[in-house]
Amino acid sequence: MMSDPLWRPSPQRIAGANVTRFIDCVNARRAAEISDYDGLYRWSIEQPAEFWIELARFADVRADWGTGLALMDGDKMPGAAWFPGATLNFAANLLRFRDSTEALVFVGERTGRRALTYQQLFSEVARVAQGLRAAGVEANDRVAGFLPNIPEAVVAMLATASIGAIWSSCSPDFGINGVLDRFGQIEPKVLFTADGYFYGGKTLDSLASMTSVVSQLPSVQRVVVIPFASAAPSLSSLRNAIFYDQFGVAANDIDFAVLPFNHPLYILYSSGTTGVPKCIVHGAGGTLLQHQKEHLLHTDLKRGDRMFYFTTCGWMMWNWLVSGLATGATLILYDGSPFYPDRNVLWRLAESESITIFGTSAKYLAALEKAAARPGAEHDLKALHAILSTGSPLLPDSFDYVYQHIKEDLQLSSISGGTDIVSCFCLGSPVLPVYRGEIQTRGLGMRVEIVDESRQSVRGESGELVCTAPFPSMPLGFWNDPDDKRYHAAYFERFQNVWHHGDLAVLTEHDGIVILGRSDAVLNPGGVRIGTAEIYRQVETLPEVAESIAIGQQWRNDIRVVLFVRMQPGQSLDDSLRQRIKDTIRTNTTPRHVPARIVAVPDIPRTISGKIVELAVRDVVHGREVRNVDALANPEALEHFRNRPELSA
Repeated sequence: MMSDPLWRPSPQRIAGANVTRFIDCVNARRAAEISDYDGLYRWSIEQPAEFWIELARFADVRADWGTGLALMDGDKMPGAAWFPGATLNFAANLLRFRDSTEALVFVGERTGRRALTYQQLFSEVARVAQGLRAAGVEANDRVAGFLPNIPEAVVAMLATASIGAIWSSCSPDFGINGVLDRFGQIEPKVLFTADGYFYGGKTLDSLASMTSVVSQLPSVQRVVVIPFASAAPSLSSLRNAIFYDQFGVAANDIDFAVLPFNHPLYILYSSGTTGVPKCIVHGAGGTLLQHQKEHLLHTDLKRGDRMFYFTTCGWMMWNWLVSGLATGATLILYDGSPFYPDRNVLWRLAESESITIFGTSAKYLAALEKAAARPGAEHDLKALHAILSTGSPLLPDSFDYVYQHIKEDLQLSSISGGTDIVSCFCLGSPVLPVYRGEIQTRGLGMRVEIVDESRQSVRGESGELVCTAPFPSMPLGFWNDPDDKRYHAAYFERFQNVWHHGDLAVLTEHDGIVILGRSDAVLNPGGVRIGTAEIYRQVETLPEVAESIAIGQQWRNDIRVVLFVRMQPGQSLDDSLRQRIKDTIRTNTTPRHVPARIVAVPDIPRTISGKIVELAVRDVVHGREVRNVDALANPEALEHFRNRPELSA
């Protein structure tokens, strides 16, 4: 029996949605007979070339399409080529508007509001692009950013892309070794940095760490410094340094480099918690098409929207957010702590800036719920029509919380994909209902399946999330991996000619998706595969528990489940609570999910982008070395898991 949805779009919303107009366009141009989203999804995976051609037309992608061939070697993965004869420039597509509409609005933890119109943004990009050319930057050179989420980061990226150089960025909370592990591999020619940043009421310096980084990066020929944390920082310690406002001269136009559709655009990085991060190279055309599809058809982004995502420049959601410029929307940027000076800081921003699309993490929403925050009662959120959540699975209770205490009438889109594809496999739809605990749908043009060990598609039971056909935002490969051995091993080793993403998931009766956790962190007690998210969604319903992390411990020729919990302030873990945790898990899952040991810890290690690191904890518990602690935001937390007496019996 199907459960009732938490939200259904109104007939008026469905009628006015971009995806409804898109269906009408496809029906008219292709003589198709698509009547709803399900029909559109089927058509998009059965006729992928036609779908992506129509998407490019609908999004008004600025390109020379050459012969018009959309897909070559479409039966090969990897190996397929999208729009092999086309040329374009990514930045030209994001800078198509040159008017007085606000393009970027920035608010920082300790700084006032700043805004750039589309005309001002174009002028700034023109100036910085001239500076990059004067510094000798050419197509395929790398330009790096060690920056807070400020407008200058967007400008530097667009200027880089306008030339055909490759942009890569880290957030300024990365340590020196973490930066070198990334930028040291790609050897940037120019490096943009702020002098510092603000977080949690503190002012943090960036120039000391950048001085050390630049001294170990001989490829860097120019450092561009943005005064952000102070009015007049000293550049004396940095070689070849110049202030941002002195970099380049004013220009009225931009000489956009016209490049092949799959010319490299971005280098993003894997988390690096199991070794040196993989440098994932993404192409301009594939990134643009995929982001336009997700913005227009899945998020219903329109020119009048004001879109916000709480992110850093070290997370792929920053790249995703910036692509919203291609639609002409206003992007709201924030840098600082989401809980300083209090838990309402982002909701004050949502109210004052009339944010229509609010993006955040599942952990943030869970933290608000634990803190009994009531944003809907405390703020005017009448403009808000969508909340997006990613970073980890959104728990069912968080769905309830959003609709009860933020807003009843909005599209709540849990989304899932990642750095690997700089986009999503599963996400929302403005014309579909929202069911508790489920991602609404699979992405258009993405042949996503859930498969068992024999690669048979399954529904209603857990399996591996795979994509069985090529899609435009597949990486071009990894940096310095000329024979693609590491690239192939990362995604195509498990199933031949199939993208294996590494998530354990369920395809539901509603055609939605439930993500159960990373399959490389799957627990196997008695040979039964259990996703860690299945445990977290039960444990974190208990008010005493702030968050949790589960691993499989090797024990007496088997695996036993060990659960670590971080308690809410003023709460402690005793035998009574341990039993309630076990009872909650047993009642709502299976006896196999019940942990053999439950241990309290004061902190849980996480990556700089906020994801908990089960594999690193598992290595510490088993006495193995964690090979890259510089990828962690709080590496000291690992010590709470070492040599625990509770795990020796």
